[in-house]
Amino acid sequence: MKLDEAKKQFIQNWGVLGTQWGINRTMAQIHALLLVSPEALSADEIMQELQISRGNTNMNVRELMDWGIVEKVLKPGERKEFFFADKDIWNVAMRIIRERKRREVEPILEGMYQLKVIEGDPKDPEIKTFLEVVNDIQKFADQASRVVDNMVKMDEHWFTGTLLKIFK
Repeated sequence: MKLDEAKKQFIQNWGVLGTQWGINRTMAQIHALLLVSPEALSADEIMQELQISRGNTNMNVRELMDWGIVEKVLKPGERKEFFFADKDIWNVAMRIIRERKRREVEPILEGMYQLKVIEGDPKDPEIKTFLEVVNDIQKFADQASRVVDNMVKMDEHWFTGTLLKIFK
């Protein structure tokens, strides 16, 4: 397989994978293109390579920057903005996990805490059933939140431990 063909296949596959993670296909394809590009790319280069509009490019690049997996790069003498993806896949995965926790798990927890404040007799079968379900969802979301926090801490401790070993 030639590099261009493999690159196109990778971009398509990453796009499909992204939709399974809950992000749009174009956003994942832009990320894939930036991952396999040795140099930072301009919005024009992204548009040309993926055959997408300027608006679609700008919106998705901004979202990738919000996720913390793409950064803007300024090149001396250039007026255009360039974009570069973090190529450390472990680092990318940790950022995605943290961001998904912030966007998905934390709002669930907040919502469940609010739903537990309900008027009426807690012995009423409807209220009792409702509160049991809310409590179960809250417990699950709490556990998911702790798992993510532990993963992030393990990664930080691993990095710190490795760094200390290097300097000893």
